[in-house]
Amino acid sequence: MAAVLVLEPIFEADLQPEQYAYRRGRSALDAVNHVHKLINTGHREIVDADLASYFDVLPHAQLLKSVARRVVDGAMLHLIKMWLKAPVEETDDRGRKHRSTRNRDESRGTPQGSPISPLLSNLYMRRFVLGWKKLGHEKRLGAYVVNYADDLVICCRGEAEEALATMRAMMTKLKLTVNETKTRVSKLPEEKFDFLGYTFGRRYSPKTGRAYLGTAPAKKRVIRICQAISSETGRNRTLLDHETVVTKLNQMMNGWANYFCLGSVSNAYRAIDRHARKRLRQWLCAKHKMSWPATGKFPETSLYDKFGLVRLPERTHSFSWAKP
Repeated sequence: MAAVLVLEPIFEADLQPEQYAYRRGRSALDAVNHVHKLINTGHREIVDADLASYFDVLPHAQLLKSVARRVVDGAMLHLIKMWLKAPVEETDDRGRKHRSTRNRDESRGTPQGSPISPLLSNLYMRRFVLGWKKLGHEKRLGAYVVNYADDLVICCRGEAEEALATMRAMMTKLKLTVNETKTRVSKLPEEKFDFLGYTFGRRYSPKTGRAYLGTAPAKKRVIRICQAISSETGRNRTLLDHETVVTKLNQMMNGWANYFCLGSVSNAYRAIDRHARKRLRQWLCAKHKMSWPATGKFPETSLYDKFGLVRLPERTHSFSWAKP
């Protein structure tokens, strides 16, 4: 960890403004806002890129060259090399753990869980982001990269297919693999695309009905939080007291809403609220051995006022975009 504290400010100066992951003062929400700005300034052809197993295939030789551009201390370079080759603990399909020396044997990949892995992954992605601009692709194609860890989109004014082909060729030179089944070109407003948990596309104002390009939480992210709520309110949890269960639900829902707070969130919040009410009422019925649905015993108001379940839709009152 001490080495990371030394190396981080050295490489921070080299990282590009289009890179948002693992950096102080930057976040995934900043990347979402950047893409939102681009699609609303004419960049409506999107290369939605997916890199296959990015962290597992970073080539050691090229990565160490990037490090050596700014680090000349031999001991530090040796330490980083040892980190890259360190065995990692992996879990197979049956849940059995074993030590793997794949990174050392194949001379590629960063060790999972290592504090230096995020920094090294950013440093290698910098080669693509900087190269995209230095080689003139950004200016020539009107195509702007936005990157978060291994998530990448290129927002284009046009010529997205050419941008995709150019990106694919550059990734090949960097010894990275584009996942062809998940990489595609989306053209707004007719189509949509997902980035960092948000769906970008045509939305409609609930007040005026006017169409605009905006964001909403991706459907699969709503499904995921609902599944997590179901898991926390299963019959195997009925021995717990209601304070413990509701506190856990509130933590999960508030944490989810803290991230999914941009754009049109009201429908997602209402869907999650409905699911949380249903599951909490089912859990209370199971705990107290009552027949479902027992809405008279556990009305909606009591779920909020007595048991303390959070109300997500109320959060929108503090969002500037939601104010009249």
